[in-house]
Amino acid sequence: MCMQFYNQLLEREREREKREKKREGERGREREREREREREREREREREREREREEREREREREREREREIVRKGEREREREREREREREREERERESSREREREREREREREREREREREREREKTETDRQTDKQTDRQRRFSERECVRVREVE
Repeated sequence: MCMQFYNQLLEREREREKREKKREGERGREREREREREREREREREREREREREEREREREREREREREIVRKGEREREREREREREREREERERESSREREREREREREREREREREREREREKTETDRQTDKQTDRQRRFSERECVRVREVE
């Protein structure tokens, strides 16, 4: 009976150890699963940090693009202003050129009027000379006739 009791005790002890070992294995597997879940949570946190970094980088890139667009817009505006200035200068040169051509035409008209006045003076002079020549000629003829008469009278 003692032996049977002892064997039962041993059997119960072995059963208890087996259950304990099984529970220990289960607890080990649970700890391993928990460690795996923790690693997965850590990987998820890392992915989340990475997404946040990427989002911050995209935001910085969008900000840089907005700044570049502002710079490009300013440059386009400055270029348009330079173009308007070139256009104003070109128009001013054209107006000045037009005024210069008008002044040249006026000088040419003045030279033409001066030539016309010169021709008129020349005509007048020629007419005066002709009148003077006629008068001189008459006087000469008169003088010649007088001379002839005086000789005849003598």
